[in-house]
Amino acid sequence: MAVIKATNKDIDLLARLIRAEAEGEGDQGMLLVGNTGVNRIRSNCLDFKNIRTMQQMVFQRPGGFEATIKGYFYQGARENERRLAKRVINGQRFHPARNSLWFFDPSGPCPATWYNQPRAGSFKAHCFYQPKQSDCPNVFNTF
Repeated sequence: MAVIKATNKDIDLLARLIRAEAEGEGDQGMLLVGNTGVNRIRSNCLDFKNIRTMQQMVFQRPGGFEATIKGYFYQGARENERRLAKRVINGQRFHPARNSLWFFDPSGPCPATWYNQPRAGSFKAHCFYQPKQSDCPNVFNTF
């Protein structure tokens, strides 16, 4: 059962995003990026207040994804990424992105906090950050 509303067009958007942001980190890295995107739609807090759709999440300005600005995002969705997108839309969550709203690829080690948000963990080159539960309770809700 989906945890957010998603049409086939939405699945393709998320598939393109996870490919663009984490293709080099394999399926697990793409699932983590997908978790972060779904969490942004579910959260309705902090930088993501009133982000309610896939379109709004993917193209949010400011605070959106670098891949949508630099062009790699505009490659087509492939079946593998569609399958991964469906998994996170259907509620599968993976550490360290289970409750994360942000990730980035630093030039060195992952800082303990990023814009005052605590690090949840890392996977390959990406560092993941989650809000405090009191700031964003929806991110911590189970389905």
